[in-house]
Amino acid sequence: MNKPALAIDLGGTKIKIGLVQAHVVVGTTSIDALSANGLRERLPHVKNAIIKLLAEHKISLNDLAGLGMAVPGIVDSKQKRILSIDKKFGDAPEIDFESWCKEALGLKLSMENDARAALIGEWKFGKAKDYENVVLMTLGTGVGSSAVIEGKLLRGKHFTAGILGGHFIINYKGSQCNCGNKGCVETEASTWCIAAKVKNAEGFANSKLAKESTIDFESIFRCAEQGDALANKIKEESLHVWSACAINLIHAYDPEILLLTGGIMASSDYIIPYIQQQTDAHAWTPWGKVKIEAASFPATAALLGAGYLVTNE
Repeated sequence: MNKPALAIDLGGTKIKIGLVQAHVVVGTTSIDALSANGLRERLPHVKNAIIKLLAEHKISLNDLAGLGMAVPGIVDSKQKRILSIDKKFGDAPEIDFESWCKEALGLKLSMENDARAALIGEWKFGKAKDYENVVLMTLGTGVGSSAVIEGKLLRGKHFTAGILGGHFIINYKGSQCNCGNKGCVETEASTWCIAAKVKNAEGFANSKLAKESTIDFESIFRCAEQGDALANKIKEESLHVWSACAINLIHAYDPEILLLTGGIMASSDYIIPYIQQQTDAHAWTPWGKVKIEAASFPATAALLGAGYLVTNE
């Protein structure tokens, strides 16, 4: 049996740590990310959480195959470095993670973009495992993407290929994005921007959303279901944005199946049928229709993918 692997999913709110064995996440823990303060100061806490998790499962560091890290940024997977990261863990590009992993844990390191890691998890073990051409679209704090083309994970010469779907420009007169462009998918419909968009909308003061303690997509979909006009408007606009992104991804990467994941997918009963209808109607795919499905492992795909990289690359 292969040795188990450690996996870290470096989120902006929580840093998830998993123990992956035989293609199963057998144990997890998490710590607060506190990403605005940088990552270097969190690394000792990451190590402590790892040691505690291993103790709970009666596994030592010597029993492990290595550590896989999934990162929300542009990652040089060969040199094991973070090249660029968006408004989170600002010091991360300066950290030598390979040295830290060896000195703190005595382990080899694998590192990959988080959307790619999640796609690996789905491609090897989830709904995409029978396909050689797959796109993953993540709807959460931001909007992410990744692609497998003809059985190969798409990385590109500069490690940006496939992962910038959230920065497709769909409204050139839109708001400024963190990336510097205007009207990206993320600026039109993602968790980091939606509260401001709602509060600045006409009719907000009289909307049910004005009484919500947190304005997010959960509250928007719920208030829309209750007949609130503004919530329904924002919901419909967001569905259009995500559908446009899906169509762009289909046109760019020619998948057989497009998987959706991320926190917003708690409302998948609305999102999946809508995007399927829109892609069926508007994607230029003369060969047939791309399947739109929810991912199998919304909470653990990136951990599974990071663990897979440890034992298979």
